[in-house]
Amino acid sequence: MIPLKHAQSRAHSHRRIWRLCSRLHGVALLVAACGLLGAAPSEAAMLDDVKKRGVLTCGVSEGVPGFSSQGTDGAWSGLDVDFCRALAAAVLGDPSKTKFVPTGAEDRFKQLASGSVDILTRNTSWTFQREIEQGVIFPGVLFFDGQGFMVPRELGLTSPSQLSGAKICVLSGTTSDGNASAYFAQAGLEVEILRFPNRKAAIEAYESGMCDARTGDRSALFAEVMLLADPARHMVLSDTISKEPLGPAVRSADRQFADIVRWVLFALIGAEDLDLTQAMLQKSDDTRTLAPDQSRFIEESGKLGAKLGLPATWVENVIQASGNYGEVFDRNLGKTSPLGMARGANALWSDGGLMYAPPMP
Repeated sequence: MIPLKHAQSRAHSHRRIWRLCSRLHGVALLVAACGLLGAAPSEAAMLDDVKKRGVLTCGVSEGVPGFSSQGTDGAWSGLDVDFCRALAAAVLGDPSKTKFVPTGAEDRFKQLASGSVDILTRNTSWTFQREIEQGVIFPGVLFFDGQGFMVPRELGLTSPSQLSGAKICVLSGTTSDGNASAYFAQAGLEVEILRFPNRKAAIEAYESGMCDARTGDRSALFAEVMLLADPARHMVLSDTISKEPLGPAVRSADRQFADIVRWVLFALIGAEDLDLTQAMLQKSDDTRTLAPDQSRFIEESGKLGAKLGLPATWVENVIQASGNYGEVFDRNLGKTSPLGMARGANALWSDGGLMYAPPMP
């Protein structure tokens, strides 16, 4: 039996220890909470930061005609550039409030993670591995692509299966690298894969004859042909060896921002589905003639956008800034562009393509 005096002393000690532990536990929780606040911004922080800054910073490619390239006057153009401007129109009400930062294939996700850019709007393939390992979200597909091969016409090739013994130029840090290795291994073909850190180096190596072929997304290869000294001497083979859904990417912590990006993309597609064009919305209100479903699309979707922190005019702002998806495609890649690419998989679902937006509203 423990003497009363000792029992009281021990109980007193226990109470002191408990109070001390409670205080330390509270401090630890406070420190942890503060650490979390510093390390992981709230979901609304991204949108708030862009609004306070007054500029949307988009990570684009280092130069792919039709997607994102800079002219001699310093102006940027392309499908990915126009999407960035459409997003700025939705968030900031002004498509000109954008900043474009060239990002390489190897450092693009690092720049996104560090906050150097708010979003990647560049030709980046959506993969399970990237979402899991890079901590990003791909809100949707801006362009359905596939990997192909560019070769000199003089070789007389019609298929990549004829490239046995060839040297193949590829960008390191891309899905094209792994896809090419897997394709040739499965086909039992011996090739030499030459890896380059950026597009400029890969194109120069191909054009100099260091490589017999250049592999990458077919859309990018069509653009690269235009950059060669004599484009007529080169061709892109018709075969594809992969699926490459290209789309914007945001940090996985930015759920609200990811939702905004997703619905801006769907607004572009939905507007084309309704035959709602840029010209229609650039007219003054008293001279517009919109069908009931077009008016409902703008007004009701505008109201829902308020729940994401967007102005009620966000849909109207997007279409006024860039036009619908079909207009953006044709201007940069399609029939009214130097590339002259067919819509293919990027046509609306109603025209046999894969472009499909959920109902809005």
